[in-house]
Amino acid sequence: MKSKYTNLFLIFLFLSQLSFSQEMPIDFSDASENFTSFSGSSFSFNTDPNNSANVVGQFYNDGSIGWQGFTLDLIRSIDLDFQNTIYLSFYGFDLNSHNVVLKLENGVNPNVQLTQIIPTGGGWTDSVTFDFSNAIYSSNGTAVNATGTYDKLSIFIDGGLATPGTYLIDNIDDGSLGTGTNTNTIDVVYPNLVWEDEFDVPGPVNAGNWHHQTQVIIPGAGWANGEEQHYSDRIDNSFVDNAGFLNIVAKQETFSDQGLTKNYTSARLNSKFAFTYGRVDVRAKLPLELGTWPAIWMLGKNINENGGFWNPSFGTTSWPACGEIDIMEHGIFQGQNINYINSAIHTPCCYGANPNQGGTITSDLANEFHVYSLNWSPNQLTFLIDSVGFYTYNPAIKDANTWPFFEDQFLLLNIAMGGAAGTVDPAFTQSPMLIDYVRVYQQAGLNVEDNFDLNNSVQIYPNPANDQINIRAKIAPNSLAVYDVFGKQILRKEKNTDYIDVTNLTSGIYFIEIYFNAEKVVKKVIVN
Repeated sequence: MKSKYTNLFLIFLFLSQLSFSQEMPIDFSDASENFTSFSGSSFSFNTDPNNSANVVGQFYNDGSIGWQGFTLDLIRSIDLDFQNTIYLSFYGFDLNSHNVVLKLENGVNPNVQLTQIIPTGGGWTDSVTFDFSNAIYSSNGTAVNATGTYDKLSIFIDGGLATPGTYLIDNIDDGSLGTGTNTNTIDVVYPNLVWEDEFDVPGPVNAGNWHHQTQVIIPGAGWANGEEQHYSDRIDNSFVDNAGFLNIVAKQETFSDQGLTKNYTSARLNSKFAFTYGRVDVRAKLPLELGTWPAIWMLGKNINENGGFWNPSFGTTSWPACGEIDIMEHGIFQGQNINYINSAIHTPCCYGANPNQGGTITSDLANEFHVYSLNWSPNQLTFLIDSVGFYTYNPAIKDANTWPFFEDQFLLLNIAMGGAAGTVDPAFTQSPMLIDYVRVYQQAGLNVEDNFDLNNSVQIYPNPANDQINIRAKIAPNSLAVYDVFGKQILRKEKNTDYIDVTNLTSGIYFIEIYFNAEKVVKKVIVN
């Protein structure tokens, strides 16, 4: 016979388990995160198409007219006084856009809701943001800064539309555990400002920091992606105004250059600073006219691209082997969804319309400044808006096909017109991208004396070696690579950089390049 203490323990255990279910964050790893569906809809669990180990929620509408939806009662209330933003990741199997309504009910105040439009393109849209400081009352649509606690969460997909479909949702999070967008947290903090342009001097762009890339990269045709603009170095297309903002201006005008006549002009700036690993912050306002394609992005310093600043000295590698990191892109090519920001990575394995991309919806891109950021470590690329991560690229296998991001990259700022961004609005005249600042951060830099000490402090032993080479230094390396005497890379390591297994190397002389932030130490070793 069980004692009363046993029964009390079982009750306590049940309540303990219950208290950890049906509360934020919801990642669908718990069977209790089971939404109740109504009006011709259904809910089930499924696996992430991109990661079979990840369980997600599957939401289905049968297409009947009416507001089909899904609801979940919460054990722990959502507290909008603590955190008024809720995030989720949405997956569409089709190429259509979808509206998602997030509704909070059973609160101390009236029910409130928000709607976000998921752009076309299919696949995951990460960190879709519902900011309830801009909510509306569900009863009458009155705008309100929602406050207080709510005990029920409801989701409507394409509400009120006779549209059948199956969708996936994951990582619903109100940040209550201090995680926020916890799937896209940065792994390395880069606190030291190493390069910047604050655009404090009105007039032409600082020639010490920026190079105007104007030479067409496809002779006789123009720019890639079928773009319709000429890039110029005229002050009409790029200048610093009296308020301290860089203006990159796309204009409708007939302009002839290099044997080509085009109907639009703009500017494309290359930074004269390149680096490996760090954080980039760019505070900007964007043009939103149809056919405009503003971008903040990066390319490998080794790209062999006509007219690029680094090409004459370092241009040995074609695109996409050089690697491309798109920190921010906005354009009709993302599905004509205004305020949708896209970030993407282009490498030999995956480029063009590739799966290595993510995006998020952000409010009022044209009238409000937002900070577009990249945190680039030896292990991952994390993309952020206003310091909130929304997409992370971290391939399981890092090689030349997936991860050419172990060498210097430089920044590009530009507005393209048309091409892959779609048809330009016939009424377009001109529009700027305003940039308040560009800042690059890294870990502690090394001066000449430090570099000398670092070089001499790096110990390689045993040398000669038979099976393993050990590496010791006063600062932990970010990565290392081994090259043969012909300069061919034999292997590369991003983790466990305190040793190298050389049992599979043939006897001979090799060179080890050891990377410390922006510094590099080279050591010669002999393998027996």
